[in-house]
Amino acid sequence: MENSQSFNVKIGMVSYLNTAPIHEKWKASVTCDNWQLVEACPADLNRKLAAGEVDMGFVSSFEYGKHPDDYKILADLSISANGPVGSIFLFSHVPIEQLDKAPVLLTEKSETSVHLVKIILEEFSKVKPVYSSGDVMAADKNEYRAVLAIGDEALKMAESSSYLYEFDLGDIWKKETGLPFVFAVCAVREGFCKEHPEALAKIHKELLRCRDEGKADLDTICTLCASRIPMAKKKCHQYLEGIEYDLSGPKRRALETFFKILIKRGDISPNSLPLKIYVDLNDCD
Repeated sequence: MENSQSFNVKIGMVSYLNTAPIHEKWKASVTCDNWQLVEACPADLNRKLAAGEVDMGFVSSFEYGKHPDDYKILADLSISANGPVGSIFLFSHVPIEQLDKAPVLLTEKSETSVHLVKIILEEFSKVKPVYSSGDVMAADKNEYRAVLAIGDEALKMAESSSYLYEFDLGDIWKKETGLPFVFAVCAVREGFCKEHPEALAKIHKELLRCRDEGKADLDTICTLCASRIPMAKKKCHQYLEGIEYDLSGPKRRALETFFKILIKRGDISPNSLPLKIYVDLNDCD
């Protein structure tokens, strides 16, 4: 039988507020010294997983779509929203229909949100801005007609934004498709899945436990994390109530719909469908 203590496992996790229910419970309750938590922004975790610098982790949904032959998705785990997400915003000086040929700055920290906003602008709204990418927190608000921000940066900008419009990407996607949106999945490298199935099953179980306990204990999570933004504890609680962490049937259909659009646009591999979901030990045979 495999000894999960005989080798190190590197597990990637985004340290944004939206992952705090899982992240904080993991830090407080998981004691296996060989399970190393690697914290980074989504784009950095995407790179680390692709390079084999982490074995599994919460990465942009788009990352799985780019490299579907290299990963499986851990069942029933995601970072998603069924409507407004509250931390993925296109801040704009003008309505969306006025952004055609306008300069728009995109965050460097999430490929999923970047491609989602392009779908919203180009496919749903039929406008094509002039995109650039960079540090949205340091951007000159007069240089760009709109700015895409995610995660804690978006929360901070929302607290003191001077932009006239704040377009929540999760809300727009829901109105256009009738589906939730999956911003991140928990992906595992195929090699690790095949070589260490027992360790993977144990880690998967712990992630699900942390998800359930964290979601049930938002008051404690907000006490720990609200001041980091900073935001009021009540507002933090309201925000986290809208974040969902499962990968149920509607979430899988939403991910498939997103991937179908991306495949049609030529942005990801057609091999991203059907989804490869890790469920149990036999799934890795």
